[in-house]
Order: sequence, then C-alpha cells, then structure tokens
Amino acid sequence: MTMRIGLLGIAFTSALAVPALAHSIDLHRLPLGDGKISHAPKRGWIWACHVNPMGGGAYRDGPWINEQAGTFDLTAKVAVRGHVMWPHHFKITLQGSKRVFSFNDLPDHVTGQFPIAYNDPAYQYDRNPNHIRSQRFDIALPAHPRLAAQPHCAPNIIGIVLSGVLVFNALDDPGRDAVAHETQDSCHGHPQRSGVYHYHSLTDCIADKPDANGNSPLVGYALDGFGIYGSYWHGRQLTTADLDACHGMTSEIDWDGHKVKMYHYVATADFPYTAGCLRGDYDRSLMRRIGGSPPRGERFDGPPGRGGFGPPGGPPPFGGPPRY
Repeated sequence: MTMRIGLLGIAFTSALAVPALAHSIDLHRLPLGDGKISHAPKRGWIWACHVNPMGGGAYRDGPWINEQAGTFDLTAKVAVRGHVMWPHHFKITLQGSKRVFSFNDLPDHVTGQFPIAYNDPAYQYDRNPNHIRSQRFDIALPAHPRLAAQPHCAPNIIGIVLSGVLVFNALDDPGRDAVAHETQDSCHGHPQRSGVYHYHSLTDCIADKPDANGNSPLVGYALDGFGIYGSYWHGRQLTTADLDACHGMTSEIDWDGHKVKMYHYVATADFPYTAGCLRGDYDRSLMRRIGGSPPRGERFDGPPGRGGFGPPGGPPPFGGPPRY
C-alpha cells in the first residue's frame, strides 16, 4: 500500500514538478485571486468546474482590498460579529476501502451571527441573509486514494475539515476571490443558501502546529480522499508557489498512524488556498447530496448588480450546491 501510493506520487511529481522553496507570506499584501480561473491545471490559479456570473456575494469591496495593486490585507478585513455555540457532531470511521464521515456540519468552535445584522460593520460590504442550519451528512471517501490519470477541475466543495465543516473552493459564486471579498466570521466561515456553514480557506480555529520535524498536521480530507495538511514543511511555511498546479505535493506524512510518502494538498494563506484542481477521482454525486436546497420561504433579497445578492443562476455541474 505504502509503496504503491509512493510510486504514484513520485510519478506525479515528475510530471508537475514543485520548485525549490524560496517564497514568503505577507498577510498585509496577499495576492488577489480575481480572474485567476483557468481551463486546465495552472499553479496559482483555480481550474473551477463552475462559476455563476449572476450569482450572489459581497456587493461592495472593503477597504482591505487594493484593486490597483491586486492585493488585499487579510489582517484588516472585517469579520462578522457574534459568539454562537453549536451542537457539534463529527465522526470518522474506516470501513474497508472507505473513510466514512458522519457529521452535522456544525463546527466545534463558535461562529458569527448569521444572517448578518444591519448594525454589524460587515453589513456595509456583505449582506449574507442566510442562517446556519444543522445538516445530516454521511459521506464515504476513498481510504486509499490513488492519483487519477489526469487531474479534475475543482468542484464547488473541495473537502471536509477536521472541525466538522465543509471547505469550498477559493471562489465566490460569481468567480471572485471569496476570501478577499466575502465577509466571514472570525473563524473564516459563513453559510450558503441552504444553510451549509463552510470555509473557503483553512480556518484559524484549527491549530496548524508543526511537529518536532517542523511539519504540519493533517487538517482535513479532499473529496478524492487525499489529505489536506497545514502549511509548514521542515519548519518553513509553504506558499502556492512551492506547490504543484493542484496545490499539493508528495512528501512523507503521517497517514492513519503510519509514515507514508504520498500525495497530499497543502492549505496555504494565499490563493487558491486549498486546492486548484483535484488529483484523484471522486464521487460526483456528492455535489447533489451535500448541496441540498434552500429552505422553504428562505429569502434571497439583497442588493442587485455587480456582485450583488440577486437571483441564483443555473445549477452547477452535477447538481452541485448553490454558494453564497
């Protein structure tokens, strides 16, 4: 098992080589991901399966965004207020060739108050009208993931984080950098139309604490079964430029209690944050099962126009979830 995965990872590394580490992160001047949507794997961009130019999202750029420089200051970004606790349920079991997740998508940390209140400073930029709602998800992912012959485009949902919450790809519905534009709570989460609480990057409410060798722990799983790890490797903080076109690399990691050399994704502070495409096969029906439908009577009002929260467009591929 270890040798098989290791060989697959080495083959991939030779095809999409990772450069030597020579990069750094500046949270005051993160590169803005707007427009970085590709039609094939491309390092630093996202090969998205779907965007909806008529979709909703933040309706006004915050002062933390510098459009002229193409950067944003994450440390200056406003967060949705609130300190809400939730009845968290999250369980992972290994069942043969499957890793099974049973969870309600309510996090093990506090969230902000949603819908965003009119007197919340975040309301000036983003009027997310959605409620956080308990879900009932039972999802099986490959326990022994294998690299596909070719990468796949990144679906709306990238994977599951160990806080018990889904992580979506880097984009808001119209295809902008969601981390830069949308206002989330202090744990970088917010709900979409059917009440699914989610992140677009790794939450600060999961500790990315390197081990004695300076390597980050496992923080989640992508839909293809490969692990998502934090950004530290041999004591250095990785950036997108240190990774391959799908935002991953092959190295020795802790995997189910063993040291294994295999492919994995890396959650970085810069765009596209978690995955630019998927390197393994995944069950596309998950998009329908996870996305759900908006609750009866849920309102989709909000400021129309560029980036405004208007009527949703057509369904994403595979019947995927509408996103906020």
